[in-house]
Amino acid sequence: PNNHQNIQTLLSGIDLQCYENNHAHRTEEMDVERLVVRRGQPFSVVLQCTEQIPQHQDHQLNLILHLGKNNEVVLKVSDSEQDHGKWWFSQRNAQGEVMLTLHSPADALVGLYSMTVVLLSADGQILEQTKPQTFYLLFNPWCKDDSVYLPSEELLQEYILNENGILYQGSWDDITTVPWNFGQFEKDVVDICFEVLDNSPTALKNSEMDIANRGSPVYVSRTITAMVNANDDRGVVSGRWDGEYSDGVAPTRWTGSVPILRRWSEDGGQKVRYGQCWVFTGVACTVLRCLGIPTRCITNYSSAHDTDANISVDYLFNDQLESVSEGRKDSIWNYHCWVESWMKRDDLPEGYNGWQVLDPTPQERSDGVFCCGPCPVRAVKEGEVGLKYDTPFVFSEVNADLIVWIVHPDGERIQVSQNSKVIGRNISTKSVSGDFREDITANYKYPEGSMKEREVYKKAGRQVGQKNKVPGQLELFIKHAPAVHGTDFDVIIEVYNAGREDTDAQLTVTSNAITYNSIHRAECQRKTTSLTVPAHKAHKEVLRLQYDHYGACVSEHHMIRVTALLQPTDQDNIILQETNIPLKMPVLHIKIIGKAIVSRKLTAHISFNNPLPASLQGGVFTVEGAGLTEAKEIKTHGKIEPGQAVTVKFSFKPTRAGLRKLLVDFDSDRLRDVKGEATIIVRTKM
Repeated sequence: PNNHQNIQTLLSGIDLQCYENNHAHRTEEMDVERLVVRRGQPFSVVLQCTEQIPQHQDHQLNLILHLGKNNEVVLKVSDSEQDHGKWWFSQRNAQGEVMLTLHSPADALVGLYSMTVVLLSADGQILEQTKPQTFYLLFNPWCKDDSVYLPSEELLQEYILNENGILYQGSWDDITTVPWNFGQFEKDVVDICFEVLDNSPTALKNSEMDIANRGSPVYVSRTITAMVNANDDRGVVSGRWDGEYSDGVAPTRWTGSVPILRRWSEDGGQKVRYGQCWVFTGVACTVLRCLGIPTRCITNYSSAHDTDANISVDYLFNDQLESVSEGRKDSIWNYHCWVESWMKRDDLPEGYNGWQVLDPTPQERSDGVFCCGPCPVRAVKEGEVGLKYDTPFVFSEVNADLIVWIVHPDGERIQVSQNSKVIGRNISTKSVSGDFREDITANYKYPEGSMKEREVYKKAGRQVGQKNKVPGQLELFIKHAPAVHGTDFDVIIEVYNAGREDTDAQLTVTSNAITYNSIHRAECQRKTTSLTVPAHKAHKEVLRLQYDHYGACVSEHHMIRVTALLQPTDQDNIILQETNIPLKMPVLHIKIIGKAIVSRKLTAHISFNNPLPASLQGGVFTVEGAGLTEAKEIKTHGKIEPGQAVTVKFSFKPTRAGLRKLLVDFDSDRLRDVKGEATIIVRTKM
């Protein structure tokens, strides 16, 4: 009995060596108090003993791992490497301690594990066991056997480790940028990411099946894509585009993902109101980077939203050239954002590994839920629309034809033009080498007009439209002076006659306040002119856009669309030109006072001038930054008069060293989506 007594208290505990392990696994930014490791890479824990463990044959150490809320997976880990694809550990004895080095397979299930060390007798009886300890296991893009392996340190620095990014907005010929705070290593974000997975319909309905698939980045990324939007499930963000956001937060006000994820978690999985495509994209990028899947944010300009999957976007006008596209009409979004994640596709034929499109914005159902992807970028380029997931949808977003129809009073439709050059332009992502744009259109499409492009269209079942050249062809161009929000400016419509004879035509020009995804909020102006354009000459028409007209109806995306329709009198063809004008916004100026040192107070002075000829009310600044401060609001009091300067002060204590960004948004009744940023180098204590 005396002997038995000793054994009872042989194991006193486990030191998880969080600091050393997390540093080696590149997760120390996430946490140093808790163990967070990556699969396919060993990590070591120290078993503390009250005395030397007897070194004879009748005692054996084993590890037991549990995964899942209800211990769906239980793994017994022994100290021999039986076969390559299993967990095993090696041990080294020291003074009163044993170092256990755990080896996880490169395709291990990701999640929150609970680990117990057990001491077994010769006949396999449990003599003693330690209190369970937990650790997170993530995907490992540094490990060459992991299906998310990315063999470039420079790319990993950006696509896994960078907590700041840039989202591209505006229009294809006037690209604007919005800084975004991904914050994937902020406190508790990793817990929320797994909470998102645990709340998926599959996880709630069949947790065994869900957990069993947690080793697959294809499964995990598809699940996240469905869960970021709150259309079917206990998803994170609720989408809204109609301008009515008073019962939530206007989509333009967010500057990062962390406040959204925290709010969702704190409210017990209630959807957060409201998001639009870049918000869904930013949140998805945060979650995927946090889980260890290399991810980047993409913007496609002039993105087709093709609601009937015929690979064309149809615009319908009546005889008065008024739009009559009813219902869920096909539309061209000024831009649309999605993410790409890097992974092997063992579920597809060879050649489709690498970047995969994942689109978390709820647009179309896929397998019955609002979710899109992963779809190999290469499949889009090659027109392989049969490869999963959702390739036809993505293909049409970047390749659809724009077809313009006139609908006569008797309902007859006549096709008046077809254009294959306007959709899917300047596909953009942030460069890995800094805060500038990288154009990746060539990853999605062969050069316009090339033989390859025609082959791909044929393969994808898209009709290749013939340009209907008409003698005496008129050409239409739209130009505009710099358009600053709050000012009046001119738009010039030029009609050029390339033919040999003078031509009569009717020109209709409208300006509309629109959202980035082509919802018309209001028509600002309309002008119809009959004109005769002499051969080889140009006619110029000027439309003056006045703040008095557009100010009242401009959307939160401060975007004006000018549409020009030209109808030659003697022909049934129409030339359509559209230009989207993002109104230039003021910038917030941020000045940082003090030296940036971890845990020492810093003060930011944030200022801006009201550029509008109208006063603003309900002004509020939102400030956040990964490693600097969680999101905080600063309200302004009273009115901000035209031209008035406003300055607010904000103090905070940086929490982590390194290059950090402070992001600020200003929002008010008549002016929204005003952004500013400051880059700060934070040092550890002096």
